[in-house]
Amino acid sequence: MIDVRRLRADPDGVRAALARRGDEAVLAAVDRVLELDRRRRELLTEAEAIKARRNTESEEVARRKRAGEPADDLTVALKASGERVRALDAEVREVDAGLDDALLGIPNLPLPGIPDGDATHNRVLRTWGEPPRLDFEPRAHWDLGTALGLFDLPRGAKVTGSGFPVYTGLGARLVRALANFMLDLHAGEHGYLEVAPPYLVNRASMTGTGQLPKFEEELYAIPLDGLYLIPTAEVPVTNLHRDEILDAADLPRGYVAWTPCFRREAGAGGKDTRGLIRVHQFDKVELVRFCRPEDSAAEHELLLGHAEAVLRRLGIPYRALELAAGDTGAASARTVDLEVWAAGVGGWLEASSGSTFTDYQARRANIRYRPAPGAKPEFVHTLNASGVAFPRTIIALLENNQAADGSVRVPDALARYLGTDRLVPRA
Repeated sequence: MIDVRRLRADPDGVRAALARRGDEAVLAAVDRVLELDRRRRELLTEAEAIKARRNTESEEVARRKRAGEPADDLTVALKASGERVRALDAEVREVDAGLDDALLGIPNLPLPGIPDGDATHNRVLRTWGEPPRLDFEPRAHWDLGTALGLFDLPRGAKVTGSGFPVYTGLGARLVRALANFMLDLHAGEHGYLEVAPPYLVNRASMTGTGQLPKFEEELYAIPLDGLYLIPTAEVPVTNLHRDEILDAADLPRGYVAWTPCFRREAGAGGKDTRGLIRVHQFDKVELVRFCRPEDSAAEHELLLGHAEAVLRRLGIPYRALELAAGDTGAASARTVDLEVWAAGVGGWLEASSGSTFTDYQARRANIRYRPAPGAKPEFVHTLNASGVAFPRTIIALLENNQAADGSVRVPDALARYLGTDRLVPRA
């Protein structure tokens, strides 16, 4: 969440930053926070004044009793002021709850350097590789995968529903191969600590990273247990340090995790639903970093480079797309997507999203560090990126490396994990 002190000190500046997102409702939430904050400070001021007066009156009661003087008037006054303090404390708690709810509804402030506007104003920062020039009509991955025996979409739909693919044979092995390749790269060469987190998290964890309360409809919930299936490993991994104070000497700190991800994709009905382009369950290797605020920008570039290394080693053409303020996720201050080229569908598909959240998640999850021994704790900055998501990586691998005979070449970096350098159609 944003710092209420910053909002109090510069409300117009915060409004201007949030206005770049193009969401008028957010500005109303800002007004609500300011009103609740003002009321809270009024209540606290009144309570403190009464408590100070009660201390003086209590001392006077004690003096009178020692002197054998009557103190009934002060005793009555103390009783009344005590009741007023209890009422004020109860109202402060109520205002605090409302203030927390209002703050949770305000998105992060976009960093100054990102473009204004909606998705049409996203800008390409760089590209790598050239889309393949095939001398035949390329086939889409759903045809290639079926012919190669890599996945069975109809049976996945039968078992669960649309958007829950079943990988079979070399397809199942391909998932494992991608996971091992990416984990070895990030843990072995990039220095991340590999973790295997739970796939279910509690409400506090979802709130800490910003999925709740805003995206409740996007999540798969288990109400009986108060748990949620993770939409990304970002949630459990970031919350590993919830309510902790980290050692400054341990920053920056990076984690890598391979997990399934579960997303209802509410509101995306009918959009990119064929094949593996948009599914409700998929595997992803996630990168999460914690750092000092002054290192945040450099850490973001480092993080993006680690995700890009995966695509480069797989030989997948991609472009880095900086999102405009109106297209940036609510918790993020800056996001750069890595979009891969897929020859069969003839377009760019997002395979990674790398974001810096400044101290937005850290405030929600209360993740701090002590800059120096004895210093007051400060909030860390959190960052994460897909390193990378599997479905669209698989799409690009199949569609870009296909041959006219229906076979698919396996990149050298992946071949040793998969055990073959070519996928061939079933006889």
